Amino acid sequence: MDLSRRRFLQAAAFTAAASGLTVACGNGSDSAGGKNGKNLTLWYWGGALSDKVVAEAKTHFSKEVKLTVASIGGDFKSKLTTTLAAGTSVPDITGIKGEDMASFLPNASRFLDLNDLGFKDISSQYLDWKTKLARTEDGKQIGFPIDIGPTALFYRMDLFDKAGLPTDPDKVAAQAGTWEDYFALGTELKKKVPGTYLVNNIGSVFNMVVGQGTERFIDKDNRFIGDQDHIRTAWTTAVRPYTLGLDAKINDNTWNAAVGKSLSTELGAAWHALDIEQAAPKTKGKWRVCAMPGGPANQGGSYLALPRQCRNPEEAFKIISWILSPANDARGFADAAIFPAAPAAYAMPAMTGGDPFFGGQKVIEVFGPAAKAIPASYEAPADAAVMAPFMTELSSIEAKGKKPDAAWQDAVSQAKQIARRQGVS
Repeated sequence: MDLSRRRFLQAAAFTAAASGLTVACGNGSDSAGGKNGKNLTLWYWGGALSDKVVAEAKTHFSKEVKLTVASIGGDFKSKLTTTLAAGTSVPDITGIKGEDMASFLPNASRFLDLNDLGFKDISSQYLDWKTKLARTEDGKQIGFPIDIGPTALFYRMDLFDKAGLPTDPDKVAAQAGTWEDYFALGTELKKKVPGTYLVNNIGSVFNMVVGQGTERFIDKDNRFIGDQDHIRTAWTTAVRPYTLGLDAKINDNTWNAAVGKSLSTELGAAWHALDIEQAAPKTKGKWRVCAMPGGPANQGGSYLALPRQCRNPEEAFKIISWILSPANDARGFADAAIFPAAPAAYAMPAMTGGDPFFGGQKVIEVFGPAAKAIPASYEAPADAAVMAPFMTELSSIEAKGKKPDAAWQDAVSQAKQIARRQGVS
């Protein structure tokens, strides 16, 4: 399963939810890049921000500016890149997905430095590791953190109970503290409750283990390191549930059906809770959340940025600062499971209540500590492209029965070729 599923599921819902918002990009003399600083445009995609908070921002700043909001469907990065290159109808404020930020940093000149507008005075309110990922080597801050994706282990308490396993989140976390512990627990679970699986696919495990480290596929000197021990360890760990028969091998649209029946656990970010709830509403009260085996990682999370054509930078910065204030961040979590990058939000009522879907559990007690403990890692512009062959080859193991060692060799070979084409040594 693609763990960015939440972004897809909410895209359609966003259109209806945003029915009270004006959807346009502007043109003529009032288009982005024009001189009318009383009209500002905001681009983002469904699920990126709280629709309620954005709607209130339009009213809150109505005396200063007219804020026009555009829901951009399809490939957001491609549409933004094309618009920036053309230099016309550029939005005054735009979202940038976290996985795309590294590719925008080399072209930081296309964006304003938020530090010049006041971000440096409030940056301490946001998680440092997240803020750094949108900062150039010379200190230019092009992204204002929207959210993050601290990961955890979601598990079916009723299935654990049926297998005679611990069900309390702290006890489950203790029994599944390492990946091997987790796989041992899964083996016991499958023996006691036949027909259940521990993981949806091994690519999700690989992604998590890579995210738990401080190095990825390319180092800061732009050298390929995807064949080194830290990636090989992630690969070996990912293959384990496959060899143990704990892998559901779901790499298509069958996840929705499986999550309410055969999947006993899910590895995912805070926003993944909404995926589970939407896919399996009848399992309400049966799920719980605990710390992920091997420690937390981050999946997803985005930014707001101001292109250099922004017609009123000072007012635009006020708007994004208001939308992404800790208080409004907390509301975003309550509205749409958008997990804040501002730790102060974690103690606010909107985030500290019990979640009915998870049996009244206060899930912030798991995700809050995880958010603060996520390791900082360097992500190069070509990182996603270089990682792709590893994910493809892991799928080949599941779908075609390809030998793991042969798949590893092919993944490394293909990744090296892609790295060279991307200018990585």
